[in-house]
Amino acid sequence: MSDFPKFVEFHEEGPREGFQAEKEIFPLQERVAFIEALSETGLKQIQVGSYVNPKMVPQMADTDDLFNAITKNDQVRYTALWLNQRGFDSALANSHVDVDGKIFLYTSDAFCRKNNGCSAQELNQKQLKWLDAYKENNIALESVYILTAFGCNIQGEVPIESLNGALSFVKAICESRELKTPKIILTDTMGWGNPLEVKRRIDAVRVLLPGARIGMHLHDTRGMGPANVYSSLEMGIDLFESSVAGLGGCPFGSQKNMQAAGNVCTEDMALMCEELGIDTGLNLDALIEAARMVERIIGRPLMGKAMHSGTIASLRK
Repeated sequence: MSDFPKFVEFHEEGPREGFQAEKEIFPLQERVAFIEALSETGLKQIQVGSYVNPKMVPQMADTDDLFNAITKNDQVRYTALWLNQRGFDSALANSHVDVDGKIFLYTSDAFCRKNNGCSAQELNQKQLKWLDAYKENNIALESVYILTAFGCNIQGEVPIESLNGALSFVKAICESRELKTPKIILTDTMGWGNPLEVKRRIDAVRVLLPGARIGMHLHDTRGMGPANVYSSLEMGIDLFESSVAGLGGCPFGSQKNMQAAGNVCTEDMALMCEELGIDTGLNLDALIEAARMVERIIGRPLMGKAMHSGTIASLRK
């Protein structure tokens, strides 16, 4: 029998990763309404935007204004992404941002150079400075993201030894600084994962960091996203980062078609959990309405299935 968790937590990435992947810049008030709709679905964490170079990601240039415009639900954390000191300082300066301590490690040197302008090893050393900054500001290290944990469109195959190297770096950091083991988020940035490899790499984390909670940030680039979620559930994983309506995809991942590069779909995966008897704490009907809202905003059919077909539970009534 599969070792399914009893409860699964979803963190929503659509407002940041979804709109970041679009070429068009959409009106701020429409994005505010979308985020506020998501806030009423039972989600406990929503990534609103990113404090990054507006020349590189103009879709996120108004992130500060976006945070300031949201009517917040006090049951929800509203987080942001940053990749450098300037971005971190901007997030910290805005009292509407729920700043969560996180660092980013890469298994692909080629992608790290493209995304950060330095090698993976150089970035590792920069992450140590983040830990100092978090300590100075009384921010706990919550999560370590391991990007391209399954493979890379630019560099190619990512052997499991590369993942182990990143995990060993995390272990050394925690031991040397006497830190509690953070969540480890395995990120399938470019959609290379498959169900068997998902299990292998979850096992790798549990061998090197047995106390870590593992989360999955999976993309459905090649149609294996739901299968990879199911495989993760079989391993007892209870945390997923996803995007309503299947929005998203990394704009710097050398994808042939960004419309096929989206994250696993929040409402579809919540429906899967519901049908498997796994609690998510989410209002599936409200999620579907949020998905339909963002489809209207973007103005083209999106990749989610439940938003177009409806739920199974509705047919049982």
